[in-house]
Amino acid sequence: MTLVTDPARAGGHRAWGRPETTPFLDVDALLADRDLHIVICCGSGGVGKTSASAALAVRAAEQGRRVVVLTIDPARRLAQSLGIEQLDNTPRPVAGIDTSAGGSLEAMMLDMKRTFDDVVLAHASPEKAEQILGNPFYQALSTSFSGTQEYMAMEKLGQLSAELGLDRGAGRRARWDLIVVDTPPSRSALDFLDAPEHLSSLLDGRLLRLLLNPSRGPLRFMSAGLAVVTSAMSRVLGAQVLSDVQTFVAAFETLFGGFRQRAEATLANLASPHTTFLVVATPERDALREATFFVERLADEGLPLAGVVVNRLHGSAVALSAERAWAMAEDLPEDGLEALALRAHATRMHLVERNQEAVRRFCATVPGLALTTVPALPGDVTALDDLRTVGELLAARDG
Repeated sequence: MTLVTDPARAGGHRAWGRPETTPFLDVDALLADRDLHIVICCGSGGVGKTSASAALAVRAAEQGRRVVVLTIDPARRLAQSLGIEQLDNTPRPVAGIDTSAGGSLEAMMLDMKRTFDDVVLAHASPEKAEQILGNPFYQALSTSFSGTQEYMAMEKLGQLSAELGLDRGAGRRARWDLIVVDTPPSRSALDFLDAPEHLSSLLDGRLLRLLLNPSRGPLRFMSAGLAVVTSAMSRVLGAQVLSDVQTFVAAFETLFGGFRQRAEATLANLASPHTTFLVVATPERDALREATFFVERLADEGLPLAGVVVNRLHGSAVALSAERAWAMAEDLPEDGLEALALRAHATRMHLVERNQEAVRRFCATVPGLALTTVPALPGDVTALDDLRTVGELLAARDG
């Protein structure tokens, strides 16, 4: 289905979306800021965050930025809308982008295990890397342990940031000058901020090290008791599992510090003036409650927040209230087309009013936070032209 660019025809009278006292989120000014190098979109599931991320990336590229967009969402919707058959861990050029302004666009999707494997290969000796990659405990850790995806997102973001060339001389052209990140669809979208600490606690825990290395530390004086503990662990986990963990920790030990150091460097980059966050929501109470959570969490972490995008805002090009439409319908034959149309309009206006009230309450909760609205579209976002339309609506001022 072809999407329309007229906000009223797309389903929204934009002037109803943002209270006059709420600052406008100027998306084009944001993308034009050459000192801005990382944009991270976060929000709960089902709010159109992936489409918003891709639309921002397309718009920035066609305005002259060299962009890479990274999705951590495994639903693969980004590949479909960008016209790429399949996204993987390698940035791939997006065809059909207007490069006349000097921009470009590449896209990729996080492959958790491959990223972990690449880190091991890059930072361990060939012998250690072979031991780690073939270890059953590592294979489980790199594919299914809670928090690993978020930590690997941090690693991948660090790798991409190295290609930005923030510290390069003026004579060297960086591969990209803007990274757009689409995060997972839940409150866990910000878990990558906690992932370095969580993974370090798992891999570098003092108790784990003492139990797995009884010759070190104070437990070496408690060999009898330790033997009982180790025996119990073997019964619970299985002797082979415990052996795999011991082998993994011994081989992985030299990488612990590097993991923490790189994660701390990436976190510092996220708090820098080169980075900003965007929170995406829809005008429903639950989605805006989640948006409030994200706004508060970012403030608590001292991370830069540009503003909020309220997506799929319903509206009407007809300035006729629900009450007036119902009253007019009562004076007409019940089964007539005019009466049916008026009742349908009244139902829509009730939805519009709920949207308005939800947005007003949200803005009152986070006063002074910049906001832009995007009207509800009549079809799914499935092609590059659709993303251009979303980008136009993201950047359009109210009214």
